[in-house]
Amino acid sequence: MEHTARENILVCVYYGPNAERLIQRGAKIAHAMSGALTILTVNPMRDNEYNASKERNMTEWKRLAEEHHAEFLAEESGSRSVANVIVDVARKKQITQIVVGESARTRWEELIHGSIINEILRQIDFIDVHVVSVQRVLPEQYEEDYEQGVRAHLLKTDDGMIMNVGESPTHELEGMFFKLTGTDFNSGVFKLVEHKKKTLYKISDGKVAEELKSS
Repeated sequence: MEHTARENILVCVYYGPNAERLIQRGAKIAHAMSGALTILTVNPMRDNEYNASKERNMTEWKRLAEEHHAEFLAEESGSRSVANVIVDVARKKQITQIVVGESARTRWEELIHGSIINEILRQIDFIDVHVVSVQRVLPEQYEEDYEQGVRAHLLKTDDGMIMNVGESPTHELEGMFFKLTGTDFNSGVFKLVEHKKKTLYKISDGKVAEELKSS
Protein backbone atom coordinates (compact mmCIF):
# COMPACT_ATOMS: atom_id res chain seq x y z
CA MET A 1 0.00 0.00 0.00
CA GLU A 2 1.48 3.36 -1.00
CA HIS A 3 0.84 6.57 0.88
CA THR A 4 -1.00 9.28 -1.05
CA ALA A 5 -0.49 12.16 1.39
CA ARG A 6 1.52 15.15 0.16
CA GLU A 7 4.02 14.64 2.98
CA ASN A 8 5.16 11.19 4.07
CA ILE A 9 7.28 10.95 7.21
CA LEU A 10 9.72 8.10 7.97
CA VAL A 11 11.05 7.68 11.52
CA CYS A 12 14.11 5.42 11.87
CA VAL A 13 14.45 3.82 15.30
CA TYR A 14 16.87 1.42 16.90
CA TYR A 15 17.14 -0.43 20.21
CA GLY A 16 17.91 2.11 22.90
CA PRO A 17 16.40 4.72 25.17
CA ASN A 18 15.54 7.33 22.53
CA ALA A 19 13.20 5.56 20.13
CA GLU A 20 9.99 6.79 21.77
CA ARG A 21 11.14 10.40 21.57
CA LEU A 22 11.92 10.05 17.87
CA ILE A 23 8.51 8.52 17.21
CA GLN A 24 6.79 11.32 19.09
CA ARG A 25 8.74 13.90 17.07
CA GLY A 26 7.87 12.21 13.79
CA ALA A 27 4.21 12.00 14.83
CA LYS A 28 4.14 15.74 15.53
CA ILE A 29 5.59 16.49 12.11
CA ALA A 30 3.13 14.16 10.42
CA HIS A 31 0.19 15.68 12.30
CA ALA A 32 1.25 19.25 11.54
CA MET A 33 1.57 18.46 7.84
CA SER A 34 -1.38 16.08 7.59
CA GLY A 35 1.10 13.48 6.43
CA ALA A 36 1.38 9.71 6.65
CA LEU A 37 3.77 8.29 9.24
CA THR A 38 5.95 5.20 8.84
CA ILE A 39 8.17 3.83 11.61
CA LEU A 40 11.16 1.78 10.46
CA THR A 41 13.70 -0.32 12.34
CA VAL A 42 16.59 -1.96 10.53
CA ASN A 43 18.31 -4.97 12.05
CA PRO A 44 21.90 -5.25 10.78
CA MET A 45 22.85 -7.98 13.28
CA ARG A 46 23.17 -11.58 12.21
CA ASP A 47 22.83 -13.11 15.64
CA ASN A 48 20.13 -13.30 18.28
CA GLU A 49 21.72 -11.20 21.01
CA TYR A 50 19.19 -9.71 23.42
CA ASN A 51 16.35 -11.24 21.47
CA ALA A 52 13.83 -10.87 24.33
CA SER A 53 14.78 -7.21 24.76
CA LYS A 54 14.32 -6.60 21.05
CA GLU A 55 10.93 -8.26 21.23
CA ARG A 56 9.85 -5.94 24.05
CA ASN A 57 11.03 -2.92 22.06
CA MET A 58 9.16 -4.12 19.00
CA THR A 59 5.97 -4.54 21.01
CA GLU A 60 6.23 -0.99 22.33
CA TRP A 61 6.98 0.45 18.88
CA LYS A 62 4.00 -1.36 17.41
CA ARG A 63 1.83 0.07 20.18
CA LEU A 64 3.09 3.58 19.43
CA ALA A 65 2.55 3.03 15.72
CA GLU A 66 -1.06 2.06 16.37
CA GLU A 67 -1.50 5.03 18.70
CA HIS A 68 -0.28 7.43 16.03
CA HIS A 69 -2.01 5.65 13.12
CA ALA A 70 1.37 4.81 11.63
CA GLU A 71 2.68 1.85 9.66
CA PHE A 72 5.43 -0.13 11.40
CA LEU A 73 8.15 -1.86 9.38
CA ALA A 74 10.96 -4.13 10.62
CA GLU A 75 13.53 -4.79 7.91
CA GLU A 76 16.55 -7.12 7.89
CA SER A 77 19.49 -5.50 6.15
CA GLY A 78 20.99 -8.72 4.84
CA SER A 79 23.69 -7.77 2.32
CA ARG A 80 22.43 -4.19 2.06
CA SER A 81 23.78 -1.26 4.04
CA VAL A 82 21.51 0.43 6.57
CA ALA A 83 21.41 3.49 4.29
CA ASN A 84 20.27 1.39 1.32
CA VAL A 85 17.49 -0.19 3.36
CA ILE A 86 16.27 3.27 4.36
CA VAL A 87 16.46 4.44 0.76
CA ASP A 88 14.52 1.39 -0.49
CA VAL A 89 11.75 1.98 2.05
CA ALA A 90 11.72 5.73 1.38
CA ARG A 91 11.24 5.15 -2.34
CA LYS A 92 8.56 2.53 -1.87
CA LYS A 93 6.62 4.70 0.56
CA GLN A 94 7.28 7.95 -1.34
CA ILE A 95 8.85 9.45 1.77
CA THR A 96 9.48 13.20 1.77
CA GLN A 97 10.96 13.59 5.29
CA ILE A 98 13.17 11.29 7.38
CA VAL A 99 13.65 11.57 11.15
CA VAL A 100 16.75 10.04 12.77
CA GLY A 101 18.35 10.44 16.19
CA GLU A 102 21.66 12.09 16.96
CA SER A 103 23.67 10.16 19.54
CA ALA A 104 27.36 9.38 19.73
CA ARG A 105 26.90 6.21 21.80
CA THR A 106 24.38 4.08 19.91
CA ARG A 107 24.50 1.72 16.98
CA TRP A 108 22.77 4.39 14.90
CA GLU A 109 25.92 6.53 15.13
CA GLU A 110 26.93 5.48 11.61
CA LEU A 111 23.64 6.86 10.35
CA ILE A 112 23.93 10.31 11.89
CA HIS A 113 27.49 10.94 10.70
CA GLY A 114 27.61 12.74 7.37
CA SER A 115 28.62 9.91 5.08
CA ILE A 116 25.46 7.80 5.33
CA ILE A 117 23.14 10.80 5.44
CA ASN A 118 24.88 12.09 2.34
CA GLU A 119 24.44 8.66 0.77
CA ILE A 120 20.70 8.85 1.43
CA LEU A 121 20.50 12.38 0.05
CA ARG A 122 22.48 11.41 -3.06
CA GLN A 123 20.07 8.60 -3.82
CA ILE A 124 16.82 10.44 -3.13
CA ASP A 125 15.99 13.90 -4.47
CA PHE A 126 13.72 16.39 -2.72
CA ILE A 127 13.83 14.81 0.72
CA ASP A 128 14.44 16.43 4.11
CA VAL A 129 16.42 14.67 6.85
CA HIS A 130 15.72 15.75 10.46
CA VAL A 131 18.62 14.84 12.79
CA VAL A 132 16.99 15.08 16.22
CA SER A 133 19.04 15.80 19.31
CA VAL A 134 18.33 13.07 21.86
CA GLN A 135 19.23 12.52 25.49
CA ARG A 136 22.76 11.32 26.14
CA VAL A 137 23.08 7.74 27.34
CA LEU A 138 25.86 8.79 29.70
CA PRO A 139 26.70 12.23 31.08
CA GLU A 140 29.20 14.05 28.88
CA GLN A 141 32.07 13.71 31.36
CA TYR A 142 32.00 9.90 31.04
CA GLU A 143 31.52 9.43 27.29
CA GLU A 144 35.13 9.57 26.09
CA ASP A 145 36.40 7.02 28.61
CA TYR A 146 33.87 4.22 28.14
CA GLU A 147 32.95 1.78 25.41
CA GLN A 148 29.52 1.54 23.78
CA GLY A 149 26.92 0.28 26.26
CA VAL A 150 25.57 -3.26 26.45
CA ARG A 151 22.50 -4.50 28.27
CA ALA A 152 23.18 -5.79 31.77
CA HIS A 153 21.48 -6.26 35.15
CA LEU A 154 22.18 -6.12 38.85
CA LEU A 155 21.73 -8.95 41.35
CA LYS A 156 21.42 -8.43 45.09
CA THR A 157 23.54 -10.78 47.21
CA ASP A 158 24.48 -11.02 50.88
CA ASP A 159 27.76 -9.28 50.04
CA GLY A 160 26.19 -6.43 48.07
CA MET A 161 25.18 -6.09 44.43
CA ILE A 162 26.90 -7.76 41.51
CA MET A 163 26.48 -7.03 37.80
CA ASN A 164 25.98 -9.56 35.02
CA VAL A 165 26.01 -8.75 31.32
CA GLY A 166 22.77 -9.76 29.58
CA GLU A 167 19.12 -9.73 30.52
CA SER A 168 17.78 -10.33 33.98
CA PRO A 169 15.73 -13.55 34.25
CA THR A 170 13.08 -11.51 36.09
CA HIS A 171 13.55 -8.34 34.00
CA GLU A 172 14.35 -6.42 37.18
CA LEU A 173 17.24 -4.01 37.76
CA GLU A 174 18.07 -4.00 34.06
CA GLY A 175 20.12 -1.24 32.52
CA MET A 176 23.17 -0.48 30.39
CA PHE A 177 26.80 -1.24 31.26
CA PHE A 178 29.58 0.94 29.86
CA LYS A 179 32.92 -0.80 30.13
CA LEU A 180 35.98 1.26 30.98
CA THR A 181 38.15 1.55 27.89
CA GLY A 182 41.34 -0.51 28.00
CA THR A 183 40.37 -2.99 30.73
CA ASP A 184 39.79 -6.74 30.45
CA PHE A 185 37.54 -6.76 33.52
CA ASN A 186 33.88 -5.80 33.92
CA SER A 187 34.77 -2.42 35.36
CA GLY A 188 33.01 0.76 34.35
CA VAL A 189 29.64 2.45 34.81
CA PHE A 190 26.18 0.87 35.06
CA LYS A 191 23.14 3.03 34.32
CA LEU A 192 19.85 1.95 35.90
CA VAL A 193 16.51 3.58 35.04
CA GLU A 194 13.84 2.52 37.54
CA HIS A 195 10.50 4.23 38.07
CA LYS A 196 11.78 7.22 36.06
CA LYS A 197 14.76 7.57 38.42
CA LYS A 198 18.18 7.36 36.77
CA THR A 199 21.09 6.06 38.83
CA LEU A 200 24.73 5.59 37.85
CA TYR A 201 26.81 2.98 39.68
CA LYS A 202 30.56 2.51 39.59
CA ILE A 203 31.32 -1.13 38.72
CA SER A 204 34.61 -2.68 39.81
CA ASP A 205 35.36 -6.19 38.54
CA GLY A 206 31.67 -7.04 38.23
CA LYS A 207 30.60 -5.62 41.60
CA VAL A 208 28.85 -2.39 42.52
CA ALA A 209 31.49 -0.25 44.22
CA GLU A 210 29.51 2.94 44.79
CA GLU A 211 26.61 5.06 43.60
CA LEU A 212 27.89 7.88 41.41
CA LYS A 213 24.81 9.93 40.63
CA SER A 214 21.01 9.88 40.83
CA SER A 215 18.44 12.05 39.08
